[in-house]
Amino acid sequence: MYPYGKEVFYVKMISMKEQTQISQSHYSYTEHRRQFWWQILLPIILAVVLIVVVAVLMSIATLNGTGDSARWAAISTIWLLIPVMFFGLLLLAILVGLVYLLARTLHVAPPYFSLALTYVNRAASAIKNFSNAVVKPFIFLDSLGASLKAVFGRN
Repeated sequence: MYPYGKEVFYVKMISMKEQTQISQSHYSYTEHRRQFWWQILLPIILAVVLIVVVAVLMSIATLNGTGDSARWAAISTIWLLIPVMFFGLLLLAILVGLVYLLARTLHVAPPYFSLALTYVNRAASAIKNFSNAVVKPFIFLDSLGASLKAVFGRN
């Protein structure tokens, strides 16, 4: 299991040349091993055993002829639909809350929207006037050049 002996195993560092030795009798290592067994490995093993036992019992009950597979299918469907229905109801409650808030906002918002629209229209008008003022000299020079070309006949 340990390629470098039982007493010490090696952890490779980033430089790949330096190695740190950690004793297997160190408190943190033994605590990690104990926690790994009780908190990770044991629950996984118990879950797998429970699933296998339930599958075997259901197979025996179904294939024996005394079990009612249609009833088990209905029960399984119910258990599969319970979480879907729970989350569906949760999403429905969120949607109802959002609709309620939107309805409340629509009763309060129109005067503020009207005020905002007034300011947006003022800003649009100011921007249009400013852009026309900036472009006016260039348009004047272009029209003057076009007039001179028309008068003197140069194409």
